[in-house]
Amino acid sequence: MAGVVLKNVYKVYAGGVTAVSDFNIDIQDKEFIILVGPSGCGKTTTLRMIAGLEEISSGELYIGDKLCNDVAPKDRDIAMVFQNYALYPHMTVFDNMAFGLKLRKTPKEEIKRRVHEAARILSIEHLLDRKPKALSGGQRQRVALGRAIVREPKVFLMDEPLSNLDAKLRVQMRNEISKLHMNLNTTFIYVTHDQTEALTMGTRIVVMKDGFVQQIDSPQKLYDEPCNLFVAGFIGSPQMNFANATVVKEGGQLSLKFGDYTLALPAAKAAELEKQGYIGKEVVLGVRPENVNDETSTEISSSAVLKASVELTERLGSETFLYLIINGVNFTARVSPKSKTQAGEEISVTFDMSRVHIFDKETEKAVVH
Repeated sequence: MAGVVLKNVYKVYAGGVTAVSDFNIDIQDKEFIILVGPSGCGKTTTLRMIAGLEEISSGELYIGDKLCNDVAPKDRDIAMVFQNYALYPHMTVFDNMAFGLKLRKTPKEEIKRRVHEAARILSIEHLLDRKPKALSGGQRQRVALGRAIVREPKVFLMDEPLSNLDAKLRVQMRNEISKLHMNLNTTFIYVTHDQTEALTMGTRIVVMKDGFVQQIDSPQKLYDEPCNLFVAGFIGSPQMNFANATVVKEGGQLSLKFGDYTLALPAAKAAELEKQGYIGKEVVLGVRPENVNDETSTEISSSAVLKASVELTERLGSETFLYLIINGVNFTARVSPKSKTQAGEEISVTFDMSRVHIFDKETEKAVVH
């Protein structure tokens, strides 16, 4: 088993295009790390550099205690699972899973033991004689995972392995991969653009944008304490609501002036804003959908009632989303499924001010949570 360390890693392509800038992380042995971000943010390039499929332009990569910049991919003791499964169509499932071991001249009995053990873990023992074309997408993905497991690598690398599956199967395979990580006790590095996948699977998440690491943290910390506007908007579904507001002080009370509304701030948030000199300045107010409360909510801690026009309602059975306009700004509220609100109505809402986030308008960095 092994940890993975990247120190000041850059990837610059011919023509001066920088795909990854100054990437630093110390991945502990047996961690489940997720690289997440929009398309083109550099997450797959980073994974391919760890695998040895892309050359590192500068910086250092260690797998275990070994500097691996110039080590061939086959000698890095890693296994990679790709988005498109990459199975040999003319071979049976058994032969697909055994192929890498045969190349390494592993004894036949050992190959048989490892393939059957991996098949048992993945519940595909009954498929070992089939060819890939006779398998469903989920079964093919299991075979691709099995081929990686039999290698018994120090590190598993996975590049969007679930993106070709339908929604229900994705949830199921997400659980399977999380269980697999617990059973195998190995380091997993997993790339996805799906932040729900990231939040449910990772022990730590690396959020990337334009080749730069924005924040590395546990899923809950990322959700509760995003370091900037990008992370706040990217993590969480539906995403956080944002609106411009001005910090004002009247009669000793610090508030946010949002259009016609004055939203009183809790003492701790107010003290932090005053200390950092934000009185009179424009900021960005961030409110998660679950902290926009309508009349059906009992969890209200706010001094201001805001008028909202309802553009659309989405009823999902377990919860309802209201798409609102407040002061000309779009907001989403996650409310009780018992809510009777209909599109076209005018309703009153409150913000849970103890849970709002405030960001600097210029730097986009978080000021208070």
